Amino acid sequence: MAGSSQSLERRSLSVVTPVYNGEASVAELCRRLGEVLPRVAMEHEIILVNDGSRDRSWEVISELSSRLPTVRGLNLMRNYGQHNALLCGIRAAKYEVIVTMDDDLQQPPEEIPRLLARLEEGFDVVYGAPKAEQNGLLRAVASRITRLALRTAIGSEVAKNVSAFRIFRTALRGAFAGYESPFVSIDVLLTWATTRFGAITVPFHKRHSGASNYTFTKLVRHALDMMTGFSTAPLQLASLIGFACTLFGIGVFLYVFVRYCLQGSVPGFPFLASIIAIFSGAQLFTLGVIGEYLARVHFRTMNRPVYFVRSVSGETTDRP
Repeated sequence: MAGSSQSLERRSLSVVTPVYNGEASVAELCRRLGEVLPRVAMEHEIILVNDGSRDRSWEVISELSSRLPTVRGLNLMRNYGQHNALLCGIRAAKYEVIVTMDDDLQQPPEEIPRLLARLEEGFDVVYGAPKAEQNGLLRAVASRITRLALRTAIGSEVAKNVSAFRIFRTALRGAFAGYESPFVSIDVLLTWATTRFGAITVPFHKRHSGASNYTFTKLVRHALDMMTGFSTAPLQLASLIGFACTLFGIGVFLYVFVRYCLQGSVPGFPFLASIIAIFSGAQLFTLGVIGEYLARVHFRTMNRPVYFVRSVSGETTDRP
């Protein structure tokens, strides 16, 4: 018990939560976190990043931060996306360990002690992977596409456990301190700092209120951003398609040449048209992949901000 108490006194923890239209759930989230955090860390804080909500989320966050000394609020100028909002909160965190989680209470705050215990086994990042997710068909397909994209960027072993419910050591953010691209994936950035990943399974509860803001289209777009923003796999695929088409073209040429030598001519417009269609499709696909990469270079040269903070509530004077 003495050792446990001493560990508690040394431990400090920041919880970062992006909030989007979460006025109905954010107060309950803070209440439950307020019951859990004092048991695992002597010093702790809750950072709520309002990601351009269209409801009264910021008013609720401001009221919570004025009433609770451990709550801090960051109000972004517009909706930048979940990972951009997370990066904002991660950079604002002041304690040695960071927990990230959604605002919808699908990930139970009561599981944070288990995440922390797993982290202290020698890992740098630990995910709370859900036991079972209850999503519709399109959402399930989009989630599979996203995980496939993650595998191209961070590897299959890490990707299979990726979740928005994660805990990691704050020192890792030094590896991506200078990252300024508007295309953000926290999971990819964490792989820049460490290879020591762990995971535990946690319950997956129903949303406290409302519906998920991640539609099929948004998930697919996020997957494409990860593949073209953090991996060269699409370029390699385009090269393989180009190589395959080249081999196919050589084969067609040999076929035409041999038949010409034997029969004197090779009739057949449909055959010629199909060959042209195959090569045209391969060229357009390759150009599209290259265009995605060029677009990201273009956005980086524009120096678009990853996020921009409009206002802050519950600011502390001892923040680094």
